[in-house]
Amino acid sequence: MTDTERIGGDVVVETLRALGADTVFGLPGQHALGLFEALRRAGDLRVISGRVENNLAFAADGHARARLAANPDGPVPVTPLIVSTGPGALLTLASLQESRAASVPVLGISSQVPVAGLGGGRHGYLHELPDQQASFRDVVKSVHVVRRASQIPTALREAWTSAATAPYGPVWVEIPQDVLLGPAGLPPITSVSATPPPLEPLPELVTAAADLLAAASNPVILAGGGALRSGSHAELTALAEAVRAPVISTFGGKGVFGWDHELSGRSWMEDWHTTEFLAGADVLLVLGSGLGELSSNYREFAPRGRVIQVEADLGKLESNYPGLGIHADVKLTLQALLEWVPMRASDGRAEKAVSGLLARVESRLDGQHLAVERKLIDDIRAALPGGTQTFWDMTIAAYWAWSAWNPEGAPIHTAQGAGGLGYG
Repeated sequence: MTDTERIGGDVVVETLRALGADTVFGLPGQHALGLFEALRRAGDLRVISGRVENNLAFAADGHARARLAANPDGPVPVTPLIVSTGPGALLTLASLQESRAASVPVLGISSQVPVAGLGGGRHGYLHELPDQQASFRDVVKSVHVVRRASQIPTALREAWTSAATAPYGPVWVEIPQDVLLGPAGLPPITSVSATPPPLEPLPELVTAAADLLAAASNPVILAGGGALRSGSHAELTALAEAVRAPVISTFGGKGVFGWDHELSGRSWMEDWHTTEFLAGADVLLVLGSGLGELSSNYREFAPRGRVIQVEADLGKLESNYPGLGIHADVKLTLQALLEWVPMRASDGRAEKAVSGLLARVESRLDGQHLAVERKLIDDIRAALPGGTQTFWDMTIAAYWAWSAWNPEGAPIHTAQGAGGLGYG
């Protein structure tokens, strides 16, 4: 191989560049050297490495989240992650599980043993597994296996599209060592593009939801992580103001609604007053949340009114609570609802209800002798520049940061499990 001989690794790099990548997270390994040789020769993609694959995968996750937060209205920022076969690949599983749980678009690319060893060939290659992709199949959104260099551009395009289609999430591509090192057999790739299909709501479901909201006397909105990732900040504010509905954010949805807005019930999801406030709504509009353990106060939430659930993950619709399920992107659904719901003049009831909720929460906190814990969070917030992204493991401090941190000052992401850098 010479510097002028194009190999399969070059096709990977060219395709990633054409799809819009400018940064790659990667850790070299024997089978993946063709990829890193191609990255070296290209020279125009930033490569960020680390000491171990799981931390590198968490870093790729954080990179994708930060890009999403910085440009919610732009193209979905898929972040490539490159690792080697076997142990290197398997070390990313915990990180990718966090990405899947929080719908973060990471494109994992792993080398593989030579083609002859795929499918359980059992030729004794280093790090050979009978079925490496099986370890990832139930963790990521989709798995793509390449066997020839000509398959690389399309496989990466399909994977990128899958990662960037609502609900976002990690995907996995495997490319054998001999394909990465072998002759490319293709002209330079420059025209690959991915166009994720919009997940639009069904019109009749939008009409039904609009009718429920228009007739509601005590509507409340619960904004989850899907609302934040869809970039629905403006639409959510417009709808809340139109129907005079208080908005409470889940931990994953913090930042999608103004923290100090007069209709903001903030994010005290583990406080019983907040749970009761949500349960008391005659119509609860749930946006981008599966109403799982954390967003239902560990299953203590028991809605007494109608539930409308807008969710891009089809499997989450009505999985925990019955209601009017709308399988769609949150932003597109809010845009459609705004065309149907009437504008309701403020009579002060919603604002008074929000003020009362926050006062009850504050009173309970003040009575628990938590000055040290609350001061810790305040001091960390004060020490960081505005807009700084912070990442916490599941500690007592992180529990406090979940609810107490104002995301307009410094967005915070929190782990679902101990032992690594993760997010909730």
